[in-house]
Amino acid sequence: MELVWHLVLIVLLSFSCWGLDWKSDRNFISAAGPLTTDLLHNLRGPLGNQESPFVTGDKEIYVCRQPLPSFLPEYFSSVRAVMITHYKVFLPWAQLLPEGSSENPDKETVQCYRQLLEALKTAQLQPLVVLHHQTLPASTVQRTEAFADLFADYASFIFHSFGDLVEIWFTFSDLEEVIMELPHQESRSSRLQILTDAHRKAYEIYHEKYASQGGKLSVVLRAEAVSELLLEPSTSALAKDAVDFLSLDLSYECQSEADFRQKLSKLQTIEPKVKVFIFNLKLQDCLSTKKNPSDLFFSLLTALSEEQMLTIGFDLSTFLSCSSSSKKSRSCSLTDNLTLQTALQLDPETAVDSSLPHSAYQRVWEMFANQSRAERDAFLQDVFPEGFLWGVSTGAFNVEGGWAEDGRGASIWDRVGHQNTAKGQATPEVASDSYHKVDTDVALLRGLRAQVYKFSISWSRIFPTGQGQSPNLRGVAYYNMLIDRLLDSHIEPMATLSHWDLPQALQDRGGWQNESVVDAFLDYAAFCFSTFGDRVKLWVTFHEPWVMSYAGYGTGQHAPGISSPGVASFKVAHVVLKAHARAWHHYNSQHRPQQQGRVGIVLNSDWAEPLSPERPEDRRASERFLHFMLGWFAHPIFVDGDYPAALRAQIQQMNKQCPTPVAQLPKFTEAEKQLLKGSADFLGLSHYTSRLISKAQGDTCIPSYDTIGGFSQHVDPAWPQTESPWIRVVPWGIRRLLQFVSLEYTRGKVPIYLAGNGMPIGESEDLINDSLRIDYFNQYINEVLKAVKEDSVDVQSYIARSLIDGFEGPSGYSQRFGLYHVNFNDSSRPRTPRKSAYFFTSMIEKNGFLTKVVKRLPPASKANVPRKIRAFTFPSEVPSKAKVVWEKFSNQPKFERDLFYHGTFRDDFLWGVSSSAYQIEGAWDADGKGPSIWDNFTHTPGSNVKDSATGDIACDSYNHLDADLNMLRALKVKAYRFSISWSRIFPTGRNTSVNTRGVDYYNRLIDGLVASSISPMVTLFHWDLPQALQDIGGWENPSLIELFNSYADFCFQTFGDRVKFWMTFNDPTYQAWLGYGSGEFPPNVNDPGWGPYRIGHAIIKAHARVYHTYDEKYRQEQKGVISLSLGAHWAEPQSPGVPRDVEAADRMLQFSLGWFAHPIFRNGDYPDAMKWKVGNRSELQHLATSRLPSFTEEEKRYISATADVFCLNTYSSRIVRHATPRLNPPSYKDDRELTEREDSSWPSTATNRAASWGMRRLLNWIKEEYGGVPIYITENGAGLKDPKVEDTNRIFYHKTYINEALKAYRLDGVDLRGYAAWSLMDSFEWLNGYTVKFGLYRVDFNNVSRPRTARASARYYTEVIISNGMPLPKEDEFLYGQFPKGFSWSVATASYQIEGAWRADGKGLSIWDTFSHTPLKVGNDDTGDVACDSYHKIAEDVVALQNLGVTHYRFSISWTRILPDGTTKYINEAGLNYYMRLIDTLQAASIQPQVTIYHWDLPQALQDVGGWENETVVQRFKEYADVLFQRLGDKVKFWITLNEPYVIANLGYGYGTAAPGISSRPGTGPYIVGHNLIKAHAEAWHLYNDVYRARQGGMISITISSDWAEPRDPSNQAEVEAARRYVQFMGGWFAHPIFKNGDYPEVMKTRVRDRSLAAGLNKSRLPEFTESEKRRINGTYDFFGFNHYTTVLAYDFNYASWISSFDADRAPSGTT
Repeated sequence: MELVWHLVLIVLLSFSCWGLDWKSDRNFISAAGPLTTDLLHNLRGPLGNQESPFVTGDKEIYVCRQPLPSFLPEYFSSVRAVMITHYKVFLPWAQLLPEGSSENPDKETVQCYRQLLEALKTAQLQPLVVLHHQTLPASTVQRTEAFADLFADYASFIFHSFGDLVEIWFTFSDLEEVIMELPHQESRSSRLQILTDAHRKAYEIYHEKYASQGGKLSVVLRAEAVSELLLEPSTSALAKDAVDFLSLDLSYECQSEADFRQKLSKLQTIEPKVKVFIFNLKLQDCLSTKKNPSDLFFSLLTALSEEQMLTIGFDLSTFLSCSSSSKKSRSCSLTDNLTLQTALQLDPETAVDSSLPHSAYQRVWEMFANQSRAERDAFLQDVFPEGFLWGVSTGAFNVEGGWAEDGRGASIWDRVGHQNTAKGQATPEVASDSYHKVDTDVALLRGLRAQVYKFSISWSRIFPTGQGQSPNLRGVAYYNMLIDRLLDSHIEPMATLSHWDLPQALQDRGGWQNESVVDAFLDYAAFCFSTFGDRVKLWVTFHEPWVMSYAGYGTGQHAPGISSPGVASFKVAHVVLKAHARAWHHYNSQHRPQQQGRVGIVLNSDWAEPLSPERPEDRRASERFLHFMLGWFAHPIFVDGDYPAALRAQIQQMNKQCPTPVAQLPKFTEAEKQLLKGSADFLGLSHYTSRLISKAQGDTCIPSYDTIGGFSQHVDPAWPQTESPWIRVVPWGIRRLLQFVSLEYTRGKVPIYLAGNGMPIGESEDLINDSLRIDYFNQYINEVLKAVKEDSVDVQSYIARSLIDGFEGPSGYSQRFGLYHVNFNDSSRPRTPRKSAYFFTSMIEKNGFLTKVVKRLPPASKANVPRKIRAFTFPSEVPSKAKVVWEKFSNQPKFERDLFYHGTFRDDFLWGVSSSAYQIEGAWDADGKGPSIWDNFTHTPGSNVKDSATGDIACDSYNHLDADLNMLRALKVKAYRFSISWSRIFPTGRNTSVNTRGVDYYNRLIDGLVASSISPMVTLFHWDLPQALQDIGGWENPSLIELFNSYADFCFQTFGDRVKFWMTFNDPTYQAWLGYGSGEFPPNVNDPGWGPYRIGHAIIKAHARVYHTYDEKYRQEQKGVISLSLGAHWAEPQSPGVPRDVEAADRMLQFSLGWFAHPIFRNGDYPDAMKWKVGNRSELQHLATSRLPSFTEEEKRYISATADVFCLNTYSSRIVRHATPRLNPPSYKDDRELTEREDSSWPSTATNRAASWGMRRLLNWIKEEYGGVPIYITENGAGLKDPKVEDTNRIFYHKTYINEALKAYRLDGVDLRGYAAWSLMDSFEWLNGYTVKFGLYRVDFNNVSRPRTARASARYYTEVIISNGMPLPKEDEFLYGQFPKGFSWSVATASYQIEGAWRADGKGLSIWDTFSHTPLKVGNDDTGDVACDSYHKIAEDVVALQNLGVTHYRFSISWTRILPDGTTKYINEAGLNYYMRLIDTLQAASIQPQVTIYHWDLPQALQDVGGWENETVVQRFKEYADVLFQRLGDKVKFWITLNEPYVIANLGYGYGTAAPGISSRPGTGPYIVGHNLIKAHAEAWHLYNDVYRARQGGMISITISSDWAEPRDPSNQAEVEAARRYVQFMGGWFAHPIFKNGDYPEVMKTRVRDRSLAAGLNKSRLPEFTESEKRRINGTYDFFGFNHYTTVLAYDFNYASWISSFDADRAPSGTT
């Protein structure tokens, strides 16, 4: 073949008959080049050389870097040897002149290109230099008006720099690419004119200043564009006026030579004739001609000759093949093979010839083919580059739920969901309920330390119909809230526009098979960019469109369930690609300059490994698999704007061999290709598994994905399985796939974002301890690291799938991908972290796999604490001056006391949570820890701990540090108060036995806190004394003071560089009394009269000793604060006006708080109240000295002022009164001389009753008693028994207690600096064991992993923290303004409630007369017999109305005062006369009557025949109304038929709490009554409308009552539904038929029917309206009369199906 080519070239250069010319034939140009990074990679040597800076498969032009590759001279020589005369060099303007100005060139780059040009000259190759290729300098794009001048300046610089080496120049090699780079605000013609001007100026400069003998300049034009350019004088310079020869980019279609000749003939129109250089020669459709390259070249020359083209040269790159067989041998030849671009018509088996050097797949496969298993699976210990992004993902339809909430339209998945409902299958209607759980999910992300959150926007939540005319504002608000919350937590949002959930309205019009959806998608995308783009900087247009095309429209397994693999699937992909490109270009032109974001697409792909690697056809099939799965979308976007050649060839081949086409692959126009090419800023990649691929066996024309692709898929049975049948664990596949993507598509120019990777577990597996998933992540992430570190693949993120469990399409909820488990059986959808969540956090923290180094981190921030406090030098009075607190608060009215206050705390307020070592750590004897007295106590039989529980494991925090840190980050606390286990640090209690592993645990905890910007608040002693020290007497041994100081000193020294808040003791009052008084706590000393005082004395001295150690040795350097935590209930005197009760209350506080606070915060000594009582009682007990020890004067001075802040633990209050208890036996409790109790009206908890107002009073008492000392609340919380995740009672507790603290701070001037809730999580609660739960997080103590789940109170507490208190919500702000002119101001009454005269003037009995005269029906045995006596006081009532200034008066008419027996047999004129007189008097006073026809007081006579349960009452009511319209209608213009029919029906005939008092039929009575009431109203309305309205001109309607129902937990979908149901059953019961459609609300009909059938009935208990009745009822209103009094909190409550009642049907319970 080499000989043939030599003959070709000899002929070419020897004969002028070919029409070749320059000046002589010897100057003929045979050109090659330019250098590409792909070519350089091939030339470097065998694959696997990891030192290569060149990326295989990269066709990008090489940008010169020093030093030049050492093999270039050899390569250039080999090129010259095959008679190539010239070599193309493309200069990068942006690299040569980075600032756009010739004054500041990049000298190294300039020097590098000189060396490159010199190397060419040395090899006797003449350079063909293109001035501009690739990216324009930024300054030129920004200044298009000056572009021509800037280019001319650049060209002049280049001519000057390289002119001695170059004779032939080209200004531009691809005008279209440059046009696309210029700003699109200009039209295309304007941009072309700019380039024409730039070229002309460069041409003129060159010929005026730099043209040497023979120097030439041109511009490369596409052959088909030349004639167009010639038509415009302004651009003809590009073709003839300002070029020395014509340079063409020419395509030669072997099968259409006539078309080629037509292109050439158009060039003959150029006059005068110009010389032509074929700069680029592209062969198309040539392989099927079976011609060899030399034959093709002869054909091409013949065509040129016959057209008499003056050809001066050719590009021969297409025919040139260069390779390196070894590191020392490189050669080039004119080959008999054709390049990949000519493969369009080739048999698919050779369309991608894996032997070709340009096959990226072959290179990747060869790179790894010879790896041993050990090499393949070797673990890389390294980290990802700085700035690598870690995140998690979800999809809207997977997690959001709220499928019909707040105006959202249906998506195609909702349609599938409804079909599944009918089949009893899972649906996405609620899913994980993320629509209601924004704060919950963002808290999970904080806990993970995620840096990016990839979520999708539900198109139909923004545009319910898919069209962009009117966005759904509530949907927009949801995403705004989500994005804002993410940014508040420093989490980058990555928003996906389309994640498979097309609006159903668009699907009804053909969905993605309809081209119009492109415009709809563009409108939607444009709206999202403009609405959210100021905050969202990472956009994904489509998530895994292959899945949508393949499964949604190919197999039909996904929505919309269309099975058309050969047609619809390809059509959908085609339309999606165009929609993507349109959206990208819209962002690029309209939003990128301002928003500076990035837009990409996420594509999914398995890795394809040949089933039989030795078989070339399997290797080719594997590559074809990747082109069908990944290249289908990636190739158009990232390569050339069109589908992969292999895909096109395969489909063409399949259609040829089958009688009818099996697949229809649409074609892109040239304009569409240009639009697609380069339309992504990043390539997002999802990958889960790998496949073994073989060539498809057998010929079949049945369309399917595999048969169309010509491959078969297999798995290695040795690959581990997962819950998902399609996911096998093949970690090494991801590395190979990433390498392939880099070589084939991104080429180092576009970053790869790994945007989906994970595996599911099944419902039958351990739902928390997902060790298999941890292994999966560990291996896959490590393979990604290898791709980054060892293969130089530009991967910039790893995003795990997924944040939480969700709806997984056809598999429903059976496959769990979440790092957080979601309990779909609980309406709250609680989320619990799995172990994989903690593993993933460790990945993020380490940024890879290097061992985490323990390092000293910067000190945590702390609240602003003043310097050392100033103590009082005198004792507190008895009673203390703090009695002003009782004077101020004790006589408050309850309303004032409980009034909620809105406001915020100081900016540096320290929000925290608390715990203690023994209660949470567990690991009681692990890693060298010594036993504590609590270990000993709980292990001793008869300890009185409930259920004989121990703290041996507790929450296992010692082994779950990552879980604790996760919770703390999620809560957003600023501080974490925990205690150190003395015996974990010093197993024997002495510093001679330091346990380094225990020290390491606390170091890791403290470092983790500080790294999370959480301040450690450390308690040194929380009741768990080392048993070894108890064995020597414990706190009764004086040596304990120094031993405690030694322990504290070690802690200060070891942890104090990071801990800035220390507490020596926690609640010593409890410690002293329970441990040494009652003996209930260890060490179980029962010495109530002496023990507590001895121990308290020792503790005070120990505290002071430690305080001085810190103050003298550490404070100056560490700058921390130190105190102790004291506990107390508030004491409220039983009788605030009784002095001795006030003294008793004060005394209780002195004996609890003052016991320790008085010595420390006042004068170094106990309170006088305490000294007097204990001393006096000791004397009465005939003791020689007081049982309360005394301090020496020196000790007092030493103890006084040994605290920097006041730390308070408080939970409840007590009602206190003075008492004289027995003298013996002596007891601390009796020494107080008081009794205490709780008020039974206070809300109960498991341990104390809540009296939140006590918090404010206690804080005020501390302020008064100890001066303006800064106060931190270090414990406050509610213990509950078996609370659910929805712990509303705890929310109320914290809400009210924190609000009282806020009042103390804002209203009373208390210097409150912080609040720590007790507790972080459920824990061992001392004698209560695990039966009482204080945790904001629930701990499952039955699970060995001790999983933690956030309760509703955790979310609420985070809201408080974020708000820094309780600011007034915007919607609750007071609005100032006026009502519209003509607004009616009125007051209302009801006849039975005010008229009296129950038997006067012929009035008949009503049901309320009967009811009130029945014993035990009405409170206080009251009746309406006289009431307000309004029957006799018209004048007085009207005067009262005048004084009010009302314009209207609403009153009701007593039916029995008009018709005594309820019928028109007898009309009581005296009664009518009363109402006439009332109306006349009102109108004389300019007050208009608003008359209610019926306000609950049915005639007893009618009740005797069934009342409202008897349908005849409808006619009776109509007749009664007719009398009123006829007799009063001339004066009354405002009528109300019925007042509050809900009360009539449910209270009167359901509960029986109102007249007529019937409660025997609660499941039917109310509904029958309601049914008749609605029909009675309708009849009365029609009567008025038909007979009286025209003459009387009035209005008539009904007054309906309803509470508003707020979901107790708005994040709980079930409670949202319960609230909605509450309102529909109360107000909608009557409003819906009248104001909507003549029938009951759908939810009411469904609920009553379902429960009726479940109870065994054959039809619903709710009566049905006939169609004619519906029509008669619908629209019977002139206004909406509405009564409202209160709001309830609604929550779901399931009644047994056999319970038949209105409440059971409605189902929610409500509380206020």
